[in-house]
Amino acid sequence: MKKRVLITGADGFLGRSLVAALAASGECEVLVAQDVREVPVDRRLPGVVYEQQDVRDANVVDALRRHGIDTVVHLASIVTPGRGSNREFEYSVDVLGTQNLLQACVNAGVAHLLVSSSGAAYGYHADNPDWLVETDPLRGNEVFAYSHHKRLVEEALELYRQVQPQLKQTVFRIGTILGETVDNQITALFEKPRLIAIQGSDSPFVFIWDQDVTGAFLHALRTGREGQFNVAGDGALTIHEIARRLGKKTRNFPASVLAGVLWVGSRLGLSRYGPEQLDFLRYRPVLDNRRLKEQLGYRPAKTSAEAFEAFVAARAAQGRAL
Repeated sequence: MKKRVLITGADGFLGRSLVAALAASGECEVLVAQDVREVPVDRRLPGVVYEQQDVRDANVVDALRRHGIDTVVHLASIVTPGRGSNREFEYSVDVLGTQNLLQACVNAGVAHLLVSSSGAAYGYHADNPDWLVETDPLRGNEVFAYSHHKRLVEEALELYRQVQPQLKQTVFRIGTILGETVDNQITALFEKPRLIAIQGSDSPFVFIWDQDVTGAFLHALRTGREGQFNVAGDGALTIHEIARRLGKKTRNFPASVLAGVLWVGSRLGLSRYGPEQLDFLRYRPVLDNRRLKEQLGYRPAKTSAEAFEAFVAARAAQGRAL
């Protein structure tokens, strides 16, 4: 039976890809693309209902009822805050917006909720295991807004799994996404003439190709399987391996020196990042994807290394060699 699907954050990076894939598949009886911004006419696809709405809006439930939605894909989140952003605003969107949507789903009788969480929910800690699995505790650091908010979102999701079990949940803890057009805080690290490395830390990265993220959502929508899943390609690359693949060297700092440099840079207004970023660089969560493959039944097409190589090749094809 065809589903009646609503996607939040539908005009974001992941949202556009998923909307396009679902629209092309013809698998949805109704497909509603909802975003806080109005989607320009030239980006609208036939057969898709576009609506402008904030996930914090109390009237979200009305849209779910009006379209008879049975499945919600929640992608709305602030991944890279703009310069005018602040912690209170980001909390209101990421955490309060999700709580609002959760209750709206219950009130409207939605059957299945799929959520884009992040490996950042595990937190950046010295005692993280080498490979994090879905049963490991979520300890998103308060000092990192995104990491902390993803932890709080997952705590809200866990509460609803206990008190509203009729609402099935599929939660994806996604690794570092790479794609042909990706530009973010992580990819900016790879653009430097020499990559920053911290003595005593390999700073391993797990990557996932953007189309594999879309593929995981499509698979979960089609199968209706619920649970929490790490979404990452096989394997990981250390910062030193990344540098070698780029034909670059690393600039190796003692942790104390780099913390001092970041502190001075933030105080002088030369950098938006302070010494807290040290843990973001040296204690990166490394995601084990066995549950994704064995329980959800989805195998990413690209490994971490292949996703990185595809990203580098795409940049070169665009005349933007790293």
